[in-house]
Amino acid sequence: MYKAFFELDKAPFSMTPNPEFLFLSAKHREALAGLLLAVAFKKGFLVLTGEAGTGKTTLLGRALQSRMSKDQRDFSLINNPTLSPSEFLEMAMIDFGIDDVPPNKPQRLLKLQKFLLEGHRAGRISVLVIDEAHKLTPEVLEEVRLLTNFETPEQKLLQILLVGQPELSTLLNREDMRQLKQRVAIRLKIDPLESNEVEQYMNFRWARAGGRMLPPFTPQAISLICRASKGIPRVINAICDSALTNAFGADLKLIDAAQILDVASDLQIDLSADVNAAQSNGTAAKRNQTQPHTPVPAPASAGAYEPVPMTFRSLERYMPKPAKTSKPWTLRSRTS
Repeated sequence: MYKAFFELDKAPFSMTPNPEFLFLSAKHREALAGLLLAVAFKKGFLVLTGEAGTGKTTLLGRALQSRMSKDQRDFSLINNPTLSPSEFLEMAMIDFGIDDVPPNKPQRLLKLQKFLLEGHRAGRISVLVIDEAHKLTPEVLEEVRLLTNFETPEQKLLQILLVGQPELSTLLNREDMRQLKQRVAIRLKIDPLESNEVEQYMNFRWARAGGRMLPPFTPQAISLICRASKGIPRVINAICDSALTNAFGADLKLIDAAQILDVASDLQIDLSADVNAAQSNGTAAKRNQTQPHTPVPAPASAGAYEPVPMTFRSLERYMPKPAKTSKPWTLRSRTS
C-alpha cells in the first residue's frame, strides 16, 4: 500500500517470518551459531526458547537455508505440534520423505530406523525440527524422548531441535520430564532487543526493503516504539507497519511521537504514562491532515544508501581454524 509512497521495493515490517529480514542481534547470532553447531557436530538434542515474537521461527528459517544445512542433511520440520503421539510420528516420517507410512507403530519405528541407518551409512545427518514445541503434550514429548534411542555406539542417528516459548523450559523442568531434560546437549535463549538495538533493527529492515534513506521516524517516535514494543520484533513490526500505513493515508512523509501514540492506542498497547507526559508538555495532538511533506533527515554525507551484507562469527570458537572476519552490517553512502 505505502511502498511507492516511501520509495520501497518491499514491505519492510511484514509480519511473516522471512529469513531475508532476520536482524542478527548478539543473542540471535549466538542462537544461530548454536543451531548450526548442533547439526554440524551431531549434538543430539537442542532446546531454543524465547518470548513470543522474538524471531525464533525466522531464525530457524535462516538456519534451514544456510549452506551448512544444504549439504548432506535430511530435515523433517513440524511447525504444528498439536498432534497425538501417533500423528506426530506419522508427520515426522512424511516430512522426511518416507513413502507409504505403515499403519501401526512397530512397523513405523522399524521403517524410520531403517531410514536413519541408511542415511548414517551414506554420511547424511537426519534432523527433526519441532517449532512451537511448548505446545507439545507430555505424551508427545515422551515419544520425542524415545526417538533419541535411535543411535549407534558412537553417535545419535537423529538430531532433534525443540524450539518454543519459555513455557517449554517449564515443561522440561517437570519431574516426569527429567529423563528428557537430561538428554538436552545445548540450551539456547533469545531475548528481546535492547533499547539501542531497536533503531538498528528498524534501519536494517528498511534497507533490506530497498529504502535508500533512513526510515521516516523521528528520534521521539523511535523512543516510543522502543518502549511500546519492549524490544519484541513482532510488536515493532506491527507498530511500524501501522504507522507507515497511517502516514500514507494522511500524506505524511515523517512519523513523529503523536502518530506512534495513535497507533499504540489502536493496537491497545498501554502507553498512558507517555500520553500524560506529552499532554502536560502540550506536544500531543491529533494528526494534522494538512501537514506538509517533511523530508526524511539524511546524514551529513547525503545520498542514497544500501545495505552491506551482515555476517556473524560466533561459530569460529567451535571451528579448528578461525573464519575470515568481516564488517558488521551498516548503512553507507553509494557515493562514498
